[in-house]
Amino acid sequence: MSAQARGDAPAGRARMLRAVAQTVRCELLRLLREPMYVLPTLLFPALFYAMFGLLLGGNRGSAEVARYLLATYGVFGAMGAGLFGCSVTLAIDRERGFFALQRALPAPGGAWLVARAAIALLFSLVIVLGLAALATAFGGVSLAPAQWAQLWAVTVLGALPFCAIGLLLGSVASANAAPAWANLLFLPMAFLSGLWLPLSMLPDALAQLAPLWPAYHHGQLALAVLGADVGGGAGGHIAVLTATTLVCAGLALRRLARVG
Repeated sequence: MSAQARGDAPAGRARMLRAVAQTVRCELLRLLREPMYVLPTLLFPALFYAMFGLLLGGNRGSAEVARYLLATYGVFGAMGAGLFGCSVTLAIDRERGFFALQRALPAPGGAWLVARAAIALLFSLVIVLGLAALATAFGGVSLAPAQWAQLWAVTVLGALPFCAIGLLLGSVASANAAPAWANLLFLPMAFLSGLWLPLSMLPDALAQLAPLWPAYHHGQLALAVLGADVGGGAGGHIAVLTATTLVCAGLALRRLARVG
């Protein structure tokens, strides 16, 4: 390899990283100007946690409620950030022709995908940090630094399967239908996965179906960080979430390559 070729490779990588960073920046600015996405995504998990995890849980005198819902509402927030952040924006872009224009720009082909995933992870991090502040200040929750770091990592990275599901929804739904389809999936999945109430409080018929939902497996991993017994081991839950990410993202990209 010539010296010029060796010099061009790092410069090419640097240009690619700058292009991806600019795409992330533009997509983030775009979402920040959409209060219908930003406010519910960031505030609803904190409001629900304050109401059910702190106020009602405190009335029952149980710090375990605050701990349990700290994990599950973090998963709830990450799920919403990934699902809505990818599905609705992609559907709008496709319908208005922005997606086709974006693919024609001189940027890496996967920059838009990296941008959407990065923003979902960023929003998820903001959500879990807000929940941690509430749990520490008002819920009496105390974790070791390593536990906090592990809980945040598990919760934030767990948004990726829901980004993939959102991409699949956004690749097939219209701009008007995408929010309805996302809500139709989001709310029942959260309830049936034990994110709002422990599965022991649900009818047996519903509780037995919980493993069908990706959110259940994400919630089990988050609860395991806090010392809960994870049935079947963490490996099985990770495998389900990984498979969900790969299958849904693959189907979405295949459809987008065919029909845009």
